[in-house]
Amino acid sequence: MTDHPTHERRIDNSSRSTTPRSASFLEYISAHWAERQEVQPEMSPAAPYAASRRVALARQFPGERLVFHAGPMKQRSNDTFFPFRAHSAFAHLTGWGSDSEPGAILVLESPGGSESEPIATLYFREAAGRDSDEFFANPEIGEFWIGARPTLDQVAALLDIRTGPLAEFEAGDEDRTVGALADDEELARAASELRLVKDAFEISELQAAVDATARGFDEVLSALPRASEHPRGERIVEGVFNQRARLDGNTVGYETIAAAGPHACTLHWVRNDGAVRDGDLLLLDAGVELDSLYTADITRTVPVSGSFSEPQRRVYEAVLDAADAARAIVRPGIRFGDVHDAAMAVIEERTRAWGLLPERTADDSTAYHRRYMVHGTSHHLGLDVHDCAQARREMYLDGILEEGMVFTIEPGLYFQPDDLTAPDELRGIGVRIEDDIVVTADGCESLSAAIPRTADEVEAWVQAMRGGGLNA
Repeated sequence: MTDHPTHERRIDNSSRSTTPRSASFLEYISAHWAERQEVQPEMSPAAPYAASRRVALARQFPGERLVFHAGPMKQRSNDTFFPFRAHSAFAHLTGWGSDSEPGAILVLESPGGSESEPIATLYFREAAGRDSDEFFANPEIGEFWIGARPTLDQVAALLDIRTGPLAEFEAGDEDRTVGALADDEELARAASELRLVKDAFEISELQAAVDATARGFDEVLSALPRASEHPRGERIVEGVFNQRARLDGNTVGYETIAAAGPHACTLHWVRNDGAVRDGDLLLLDAGVELDSLYTADITRTVPVSGSFSEPQRRVYEAVLDAADAARAIVRPGIRFGDVHDAAMAVIEERTRAWGLLPERTADDSTAYHRRYMVHGTSHHLGLDVHDCAQARREMYLDGILEEGMVFTIEPGLYFQPDDLTAPDELRGIGVRIEDDIVVTADGCESLSAAIPRTADEVEAWVQAMRGGGLNA
């Protein structure tokens, strides 16, 4: 990839129409352009936080050279590529979000000693001048094709970091690369664990992502009449939410789950090609990813018609009680896994009270209730929707909660349409309620507290939005 570091693979377009490359054409197309005024951006509010993160990480690897790749453009089909998104560790340590350049590389030169600060350099492929043929003849990186790219000085000003041309890194001494994120498990783990506790900037961005997500949920509910009229109404739901994500942020943080009726029993239903019918529930699991790349992750389950049936309400309130029980114990000093256990105790109690579980002998510890909720209750949230995934178990599942940690609480109950252990009235009902929580000094706060949660609140919310409440 050293010959083409910005894209996953080089595309051969030689059999298609070609751009003129004669000397006379190059002379003509390179001339008669207005002089550009290079505008220096203000420093990003993320920059000082990213600098502090670099110091904290580099001090774990004294005397080493650490390399973090943004990653290349990923091929979608033939000569088309997915929209670029930088690797989360790279974004965390640079503060460069949706405008980051594919192929960029961050290098930390960590001097010896635990108190020393690393020398950070950000390398990326700057634009070639108009005296070359890149800007008009290269469809992957040329200015005529993808727009102007930032200069080294502009990025240096934006991120308050030293910058250099990518060729300078490629020409350097590769033997000095002691730790590269792509192939160094210890470095990847350390970078992941660095994100377990969020700083003030990150919490602010996560709150903004949740607020944008709330607006998207409102707009989805306003579109329910239109969704109910279309045989693929779930696509209406998906499209309405994804539009909000593009207007308020970079995109969605993950594939939107718009699961109506029995589709809500499929945990990762992303086909979103089903009908949205009155009388059914709609499970919407979605999150806006901001330009900073921080994402929300919210789930609400709503009655399409605006009113729960008795069985739907019964399941909904059991899930809500499980979520509330989990949230009630959140505070610094408890084990992360205890949050899941608190929710599951309620799920076990309700499903047993409903007569769904086999009787257990004294020595039988089987978690029969997990048939109806096979997923975990919580995961860390940040730049990745499942953030800090490479952290050690003793730092994650068995880790101790600290102020500044942000994670989801998302219990659910799912009764598959063909599950013979469930009564007919429950089959095909799937409910999940998911909120984003930040640990505080003496407890926790919900970033998504403004989004209706109780059954009565949800019914009123749907009815208001369906009745034009969004534009009232």
